Amino acid sequence: MKVSGFTFIRNAVANDYPITEAIRSILPICDEFIVVVGQSTDETRQLIANINSPKVRIIDSVWNDSLKEGGVVFARETDKAYQAISADTDWAFYIQGDEVVHEKYLPLIVKEMEQASHNPAIEGLLFKYLHFYASYDYFGDSRRWYRREIRVIKNLKGIQSYRDAQGFRLNERKIKVKLIDAYIYHYGWAKPLTGLNNKVKNFNKFYHDDEWIKEHVPETYEFDYGNADRLIKFNDTHPGVMQKRIETTRWEIDFKDKPLQKHMDFRRKLLQRVEDITGWRVGEYKNYKIVKR
Repeated sequence: MKVSGFTFIRNAVANDYPITEAIRSILPICDEFIVVVGQSTDETRQLIANINSPKVRIIDSVWNDSLKEGGVVFARETDKAYQAISADTDWAFYIQGDEVVHEKYLPLIVKEMEQASHNPAIEGLLFKYLHFYASYDYFGDSRRWYRREIRVIKNLKGIQSYRDAQGFRLNERKIKVKLIDAYIYHYGWAKPLTGLNNKVKNFNKFYHDDEWIKEHVPETYEFDYGNADRLIKFNDTHPGVMQKRIETTRWEIDFKDKPLQKHMDFRRKLLQRVEDITGWRVGEYKNYKIVKR
């Protein structure tokens, strides 16, 4: 069974993406790893090269910055990486620059790939998510955060990244997946206030034009923590590859004076209550079709 990892990245240093941790977290179970590196104004390319693994192959890319509708440029860069995997690849493991897999899940992931290799009813593996927020000690736990997404897919002709690279489609239909008991640790929101300010400003540039940015994210913009709704204390261990970053960059934050659930209207609170009691997320968007074979 051959496994290819793939991802894309640009300006990882300037935007403080844990891209090397992301790659290294799944590199042990990959036979090759394709990294599409966009034109950067920092040392991103050298950062990837410094992983110093014969498995890693860098492809230089120039982003089409005019693609601002729905973040589609992210999908196009993902497609470049997926299309560069070896023809004899069985499974492709996609990971974004702010996502990391805990080493404790690697044996399970390999086992699930092996079991599904010859099962045509399963085209991908669906992962659960932990979204860390403003700290390494808390994660978001509400309807605002997507619970699951596809991160492992079979090497099938017709697969493309969908919308802003959150998931995939096969010949424009939803991919048939098996939900596995493994998590992606998402650190995109695990930043101090200055980092969150920069994230919102930089991220929106790939979704909106300059006028929208000027109106909604002015120079005086300051992140208000209003998009979390609810946070849960994280009492487990982080992936081993993240330990050095956490130890050297840890900061303290007190959420007592933050708005959080004040932004939840009655409807959102009611739907959250239903989910808490039953486990059913009413109206959940699913970019996949779960199969149980």
